[in-house]
Amino acid sequence: MLAEAGRSVTLIERADGPREKIGESLLPYCYFPLERLGLVDAVREASFRVDKNSVQFVSTGGKKSQPYYFFQHRDHPSSRTWQVERREFDALLIENARAKGVDVRFGTSAKKLLRDGGRVIGVEAENGAGPTELRARLTIDASGRDTFAQRQNAWRVPDPVLGKLAIWTYFEGARREEGLDAGATTVAYLRDKGWIWVIPLPDRVSVGVVGEPAYLHREGKDLEEIHARECRDQPWVRAYLEGARRVAPFQATSDFSYRSRHCAEDGLVLAGDAFSFIDPVFSSGVMLALWSGVMVADAALAAFERGDVSAAAFRGYGDEFRRGIEAMRRLVYAFYDRGFRFSEFLQRHPELRPDLTDCLIGNMDRDYDALFEAASRFADIPPPVPHGGPKPSA
Repeated sequence: MLAEAGRSVTLIERADGPREKIGESLLPYCYFPLERLGLVDAVREASFRVDKNSVQFVSTGGKKSQPYYFFQHRDHPSSRTWQVERREFDALLIENARAKGVDVRFGTSAKKLLRDGGRVIGVEAENGAGPTELRARLTIDASGRDTFAQRQNAWRVPDPVLGKLAIWTYFEGARREEGLDAGATTVAYLRDKGWIWVIPLPDRVSVGVVGEPAYLHREGKDLEEIHARECRDQPWVRAYLEGARRVAPFQATSDFSYRSRHCAEDGLVLAGDAFSFIDPVFSSGVMLALWSGVMVADAALAAFERGDVSAAAFRGYGDEFRRGIEAMRRLVYAFYDRGFRFSEFLQRHPELRPDLTDCLIGNMDRDYDALFEAASRFADIPPPVPHGGPKPSA
């Protein structure tokens, strides 16, 4: 977006190219940033995607809910979204950036922020040819959960409650749902509010186990044994994977919920997971990253017009981004609360079903105070995190 507006943009990436990663399940509201980028038709027609029309939930006993079809809530092209292979999806984003004039440099690692007094003026980077300095009026940290600026500045603040462990891998030959449900995301419950994600991709399925470390480690810490045990103990997942063959190593991550102490300092602004990550349960990560990318580009262009790229120039961006993050964070807290059930909540408050659905599909442009005020009578809903604003200038 910045390059399209005529700005000179250099993007550096440590890897040698787009790589395989989780974050494959898009929310309906990913449509709108993709529309801004001119990529909706390209994703819709790509071979790396599966149409995702709904999400479904499975009880600990294996009983599957009726799918929640997005198009029943909203009659709009965004109501049909996608599961994507991330390597190919990210390659599409990169090629679009290059076509707009971005100087993309793979195999280049950011090593440290460059400063002039109290202002960030770029980064020291390194590639196969050795170290180099890249200077810019504005540095945008889009390093994802590597959280480059957070680590440089000691800004990382873990969420005090959401300290979960996730273990995932991929299978071929799993049973598939049919018709409209073929690409549905499934959230299958485990005991003690653990859960399993099942995300169908074109030629394989992504299966991840998420829960409290103490619960998952109760019989040992071997990743394969934990994953196999939990999939075996979940009746629907066990049947789904019967006869399937694992085709990737196990991967794990823990303590992945955090918020940066600041969203910006003079000459620097954070976007996407580089600023905050909540939890994988509602697949909000990619949506929040795309949404914040659009917002930070708009904020940067406005800052350039004013000739002011101080931290304060990104206060509005940080406030709006934090409001969206807080909506999803409160929803995640409700999900993990042992006394909360969405079905029971909606039986008591059917008038709030549109609000709940809007939040679940990623609509961050509305007020959810009424929804979470009612939910707070069923679950321990947290107050907003106080930190995350721009760093005061010296």
